[in-house]
Amino acid sequence: QVQLVESGGGMVQFGGSLRLSCVASGGTFENYDMGWFRQAPEKEREFVGVISWGGGSTVYADSVKGRFTISRDNAKNTVYLQMNSLKPEDTAVYYCAADRRGTSVYRRSKYYATAYEYWGQGTQVTVSS
Repeated sequence: QVQLVESGGGMVQFGGSLRLSCVASGGTFENYDMGWFRQAPEKEREFVGVISWGGGSTVYADSVKGRFTISRDNAKNTVYLQMNSLKPEDTAVYYCAADRRGTSVYRRSKYYATAYEYWGQGTQVTVSS
């Protein structure tokens, strides 16, 4: 059983930056591809991006490409989401999720929440205009 805990959320102004962290415990971190999702009020959970178990491959949603960067430190059991040039439409609860490796992060199935077995509790990000 893998436990995930996100941190780093908060309130930031338009154009600002935040870095979210997600620490994993209870499993072998290198066995998992790690995804980030977000959910705004009254909207469905949305794919943000995913990083492969070794960190060598990443995929991003078009809405965040060029502004957000996912990285991981397997020695620290941590995955990061660096968010730059934030916009009000980025306001949401951000979740990290773990999916046991075996499927390429380039497969479309990785872009759906149903692919992921473990989830964090989420951290709120609010961007003011």
